[in-house]
Order: sequence, then structure tokens, then C-alpha cells
Amino acid sequence: MEENIQAHWEKVYQTKSPEEISWTQKVPQTSLDLINSFNLPKNARIIDIGGGDSTLVDHLLQAGFTNLTVLDISEAALQKVKLRLGDKGISVKCVVSDITEFEPEESYDLWHDRATFHFLTDEAQIATYKSIAAKSVKQYLIIGAFSENGPERCSSLPVRRYSSGQLQDQFYHDFTNLSCTIEDHITPFGTKQNFVFCSFKKR
Repeated sequence: MEENIQAHWEKVYQTKSPEEISWTQKVPQTSLDLINSFNLPKNARIIDIGGGDSTLVDHLLQAGFTNLTVLDISEAALQKVKLRLGDKGISVKCVVSDITEFEPEESYDLWHDRATFHFLTDEAQIATYKSIAAKSVKQYLIIGAFSENGPERCSSLPVRRYSSGQLQDQFYHDFTNLSCTIEDHITPFGTKQNFVFCSFKKR
């Protein structure tokens, strides 16, 4: 794990409130709509990659899902999740790991990633990510990343932007594309970030 990257994210989550970070969403509607389209059973194994202190897990718990994992490089982010959820989140597994060093102990019916994949700018990192996903995903994959019209940097770090076609091409070897959609995310401070979301099914 790159200590400087982990230290960067620890500092972000230790020093900033949700209203001060650009990726905050009160309701992650695009993600929820895609997840609902799969008609998964409530005991489906779902992992949120780079979930930080996203409220996706709150909404999934509210919808009745019982087998949820949140992975993030920042322990501080996951502590915020645990604190926010309280007793409701007792069943939620929190995993502190750099995604490129993640060693899953189980397979997942759904792998969800909003805004982690685009931080991987090195081809070796991208290949490692795809290999881990291919081995551990049984059914569905959702990737949300900055589009070609999205920012070139986020949280002071460079990102890799994708068109729908480019994002599909990254995963075509192991996954069949189901849909792609473009979304304008409005940050808590009123700026616009253009995302592309693609959903996939395991081949």
C-alpha cells in the first residue's frame, strides 16, 4: 500500500466534513437505480469499493439488504460509517485496504465502485484492479468514473477520464456491458462533475 496515498485519504476524512468534499451525495440515485435493476435477493453479497463515508450503504440497509461490505483505503472514513450507522450497521463489514492490494475472502454478487477506478492512472494498477474484480465478482459490476468532460483532478490527485466506450473496453474481457449513462453530479459547493456509469454482467 502506498503510504503517501493512504496518508492523503486519512487526512481528507479526518479533517473534512461531507459538505467539504466534492463527491458527497445525499442520495446516490444513479447507483441505487442500477442496483435495483438487477433484482438481487436481499441476502446478495454487495461490496462498495472506495465507499468512504458514502451513504450508499445506508440506503441499501434501508432497502433490506443484509450482506454488505464497504472497502476504503482510509480507516477514518470507515470509522465515520460505523459511527453514523450505529446499531443499524452491526452487520456491515468494513475493510481497510488499497483496492490494488485487496484480497477478498468471499465472492460478490455485486461490485459497486463510484469514483475509485478513475484514480488508477497506471496501467499496472488498472490491470490489478480488473484481475481482482474478475476473480471475485459472481454476477454484476457497476463502475462510475469521471467522463471525458469530467475534472482532470480530484482531491488534488490526477484521475483518468473515460468515455462510455473506453470504460466498456476496460472490462469487456470478463464482463458483458448492460448499460452506460452520463450523469452531472452537483457537488455540495455547487460545481458540476460529469460522470459516466456503466453496468456489467459477468461472462
